[in-house]
Amino acid sequence: MIVLGLTGSIGMGKSTTAKMFAEAGVPVHDSDETVHRLYAGKAGPLVEAAFPGTTDAGVVDRARLGARVLGDAVALKRLEAIVHPLVRADADAFLARHRAAGAPLAVLDIPLLFETGGRDRVDKVVVVTAQAEVQRARVLARPGMSEAKLAAILAKQVPDAEKRRQADFIVDTGQGFDAARAAVAAIIAELAGDKSGKDAS
Repeated sequence: MIVLGLTGSIGMGKSTTAKMFAEAGVPVHDSDETVHRLYAGKAGPLVEAAFPGTTDAGVVDRARLGARVLGDAVALKRLEAIVHPLVRADADAFLARHRAAGAPLAVLDIPLLFETGGRDRVDKVVVVTAQAEVQRARVLARPGMSEAKLAAILAKQVPDAEKRRQADFIVDTGQGFDAARAAVAAIIAELAGDKSGKDAS
């Protein structure tokens, strides 16, 4: 089974691209969705112990937690030390299930793949991209987003140009849904068509 890492900077259309892989029948593990699930489950008590007052009835309140950790590098590191191993264990179990089921290809949707050293966990990397002005317009249209917040987020992410340089495949969502879907289909055809597990490049 080939493990494909899917990543991209904020506002590039990664979630939309992940849906396209899923709609084409490829199993997709969504790190963001996993964090939401963990925050309502086993991560709740651990986060509350580290950051008292950030949960409600055992469920992490993301707004409260964000207020505690954003802009505080030490607090953010402590949170990551709780959450990242849980997400990774969930992803490992997901891969084991689909490997056992004989899937030729599975996708790990990892927003900070390069930033968290996730490159070694996958066989190939897809980077989702778009023009800078498209990215900016998409992100600033989100509720509660500001120029300052966007700048702070981008400062913590590997630049788009560097991500594209390290990519095995690129999906440009700035060209419209049809073009992105065609790019996804081409990637699946190349990788899922090579069931030997050998390098497909």
